[in-house]
Amino acid sequence: MHPRTPALSRRAVTKAAAAAVLFGATAATTRARAATQVGPRTLDVSVSSAALGRGAPVRLILPPSFDTAPGRTYPVLYLLHGAHDDYTSWTRETDIEAFTESRELIVAMPDAGPTGIPTAWRSGADYETFQLSEVPALLARDYRASGVRAVAGVSTGGYGAMAHAARHPGTFAAAASYSGILDTTSPGVPSLVDAIVARENLAFLSVWGNPVLDFLTWRAFNPRARAEGLRGTSLYVSSGSGVVGGSGDWLPETLESALWLSANSFTAALDRLGVPATTHLYTGGGHSWAYWKREFAASWPMLAGALGLPE
Repeated sequence: MHPRTPALSRRAVTKAAAAAVLFGATAATTRARAATQVGPRTLDVSVSSAALGRGAPVRLILPPSFDTAPGRTYPVLYLLHGAHDDYTSWTRETDIEAFTESRELIVAMPDAGPTGIPTAWRSGADYETFQLSEVPALLARDYRASGVRAVAGVSTGGYGAMAHAARHPGTFAAAASYSGILDTTSPGVPSLVDAIVARENLAFLSVWGNPVLDFLTWRAFNPRARAEGLRGTSLYVSSGSGVVGGSGDWLPETLESALWLSANSFTAALDRLGVPATTHLYTGGGHSWAYWKREFAASWPMLAGALGLPE
C-alpha cells in the first residue's frame, strides 16, 4: 500500500476555499468559483451550478504530467460516492491518489448530495446534469480533459454509474458498479431509497415520487429498465449476498443483502439483452470499503483499457 495524503475535514476545506484564488472562467452556467489545493495533485473545485442552484464541489486528481505537458489532453475517470458520504470519500477511504501517481488521467469525484443519489430529483436538484454536463464542461475548459470518460461508483454511486451510462449511451466508454442499486423497483429497494432520504431529513418521495403512481419516472431512471443503453459500454458489476454466507458482521452484511436481488435482476436483464458485462456476484461480503477497494482493483484493467491507459 502506498502512503496517502490525509483528507482535510469539511470545515478545513470550507475555510480554505474562502481564501482561495478565483478562476477566470467565462461560462455563465458552469463557472469554477474557487480551487483549493488539498494534495500535491489534488484540488477541490467549487462549481457554480445552474442545475443545483448553488455552488457544489468536485475533487480532482490531476495527472502527473499536467504542469509539464501544457498541450496534452487527458481521459477522465469519474468516481461517485455513496449515501451519507461526500465527494472526499474516495481519497479518504482508498489510495486512489497514490494509485494514479504514475497514470496519465484526470480523476473527478463530483458531489452528489448527502444521499449520494446522482439523479434529477423531483424536488428540483438535478445532480445528473451537474455530473454529466456541468462538471465535464469545466474539465474540458480548465483542465484539458478529452472526451474519453469512464465512471465507477459505490452503493448509490454505483447506481449513478450505471444509470448515467444507460441513460446517456456513448457518454462513457466504461462503467463499474460496486454494491450499487441497479434495479430501483426490485423488492425492498423503494423502501431503502425512502430510508436513505429520511436519514438526511429530506422530503418524503422527493427523489422520483411514488413508485406506483410515478412508475414511469421510476422506470426512466432505473438502470435495469434502461439496460439496452449500455450496449457497447464496457461493464463491471459486483455485489455480495451479505448475510447469506457472511461472517456475522450484521449491519454491513444486512445492507449488502438488501441489494442482492437488485444486482441479480440487473445482470439477468443484461444477459437477456445480450449485453456483455464482467460480473462478480459473490457469497457473503458487506456494504463497506473493504470490499469496494478490492472490486475497484479487479475492475481496473477494464477501466484502464476503456480509457486508453496501460494497466
